[in-house]
Amino acid sequence: MPRRPTLSTQDLITGVRAGDRAILGRAISLVESTHPAHRVQATALLDALMPHTGGAQRIGLTGVPGAGKSTLIDTLGTRLTAAGHRVAVIAVDPSSSRTGGSILGDKTRMQRLGVDPMAFIRPSPAAGTLGGVARRTRETLLLCEAAGFDVVLVETVGVGQSETVVADMTDIFVVLLIAGAGDELQGIKRGLMERADVLVVHKCDGDNIDAAQRAAHELRQAVRLLHPASAPWVPPVLTASALADTGLSELWQTIARFGEEARARGEHDTRRTAQRARWMWDLVEDELMRRLRSDPTVASRLPHLEEAVASGVLAPTHAAEQLIAAFLADRQD
Repeated sequence: MPRRPTLSTQDLITGVRAGDRAILGRAISLVESTHPAHRVQATALLDALMPHTGGAQRIGLTGVPGAGKSTLIDTLGTRLTAAGHRVAVIAVDPSSSRTGGSILGDKTRMQRLGVDPMAFIRPSPAAGTLGGVARRTRETLLLCEAAGFDVVLVETVGVGQSETVVADMTDIFVVLLIAGAGDELQGIKRGLMERADVLVVHKCDGDNIDAAQRAAHELRQAVRLLHPASAPWVPPVLTASALADTGLSELWQTIARFGEEARARGEHDTRRTAQRARWMWDLVEDELMRRLRSDPTVASRLPHLEEAVASGVLAPTHAAEQLIAAFLADRQD
């Protein structure tokens, strides 16, 4: 198979701005790459495209395993494209902690959206990142906006409280839940609930309708306890079924209303400003960790220190201090 020609930065800029999905995919692969030359080109690409970002509705969607996140996105996304929206989905997949490999099954589950010319789906392996959000998910989001997609959904792995990291890169955080598993509130973390902007009890269809409605009632009671009554936005608890295609219009209307009210209060801009600052510090931490791990002096001392910590001879705190001291010593004049 012939190797694809390398695209220049200008080729990528032009292709992304034209909404070319193939070139958008290659641009995303570039920003996901850890190769030093690719990182330089990715930085130049993002700098050039930044003025064309920020115009999309950014929606984070998470939920317990089996809640039907991909199915709901497929049905909702198809409704939105039929209404004239261009929809991008960043589907973060669970990855092997040993190999970094990813099942990438979300794209196959979104069968209608996957072939929709008004949509773009990008499976992205989580590779062990906190909350299931891939390290370059934010850059992918910006590239999708620069390509003209006005709705970007970030679907993340439902792994628990750390999942709320998705709220730090989106405008609205939607949590998907299911009923019928005994205690309806069992396993729902307080931190997750407190970050949610909208709660949806999914699979409200067939014999599960009564259970879903009971779960929604319990959740409404819980939301009143977790959120002060004077808050400008009390997270609504909705019921929906992608299978029966019910409740999705109400969900989208709620998302739109949340956006309108946040803009009117100035919270939309405030939220994005805080997110950009947090993103910068996340990248600083990532880069510092990368440099520390690749430092020759640190690398030479690491096996001995790890063994000493594992055997209980050395306290982790002392080992960490030694590694940092070794790293900083190499940088002193």
